[in-house]
Amino acid sequence: MTLDVRRRPAVVVLAIYCALLIVVALWPTPVDLQVRGVLRDIAAMWPWAGYALVEFIANVVLFVPFGLLGGAIMPARWVLVVPVSAAAAIAIEVGQALLLPQRTASLADVVANVLGAAIGVAIFSLASGRAHRRRAEGGPAAVEADAPR
Repeated sequence: MTLDVRRRPAVVVLAIYCALLIVVALWPTPVDLQVRGVLRDIAAMWPWAGYALVEFIANVVLFVPFGLLGGAIMPARWVLVVPVSAAAAIAIEVGQALLLPQRTASLADVVANVLGAAIGVAIFSLASGRAHRRRAEGGPAAVEADAPR
C-alpha cells in the first residue's frame, strides 16, 4: 500500500505534531508551571472559568490537530481516528503516572484529548464534505482536483 502523494504533507505535519506532543506530554515537570500565575489570574477575573476549566480546554485544543490530520491521512477510515486518539491519550496518562512523579495523570485529560480529536475529525469531515459538494457542482474545488500534478 502506497501513500497518496496528496496526503504526504499531512503525514509529515502529523509526525512533527506527534513529536511535539510527546515532548509536552512527557516533560518531567508540569508544562504550565511557568504560567500558572497568569492562568490563576485569568481564572480569578472570570470565576466561572476556574483553573480546571482552563486546563480542560487546553487539553481539548491540544488534540484538535490529531483529529484534523488523522482525518486528512485516512479520509476513508476517519472513524478510527477517535479510538486511536483515545489509545494515545491513555498511553500518555499511563506514562505520566508511571514515569513522571511530578506530573499528575488524569481521566479528565483523556476525556478532553478525545473530545479534541473528535472536534478535529468533525472539522475535517465538514470541510471535506464541503469540498466534495463543490467538486460535484463543478465549483472551484473541481477545478483544483482536475488540475494536472
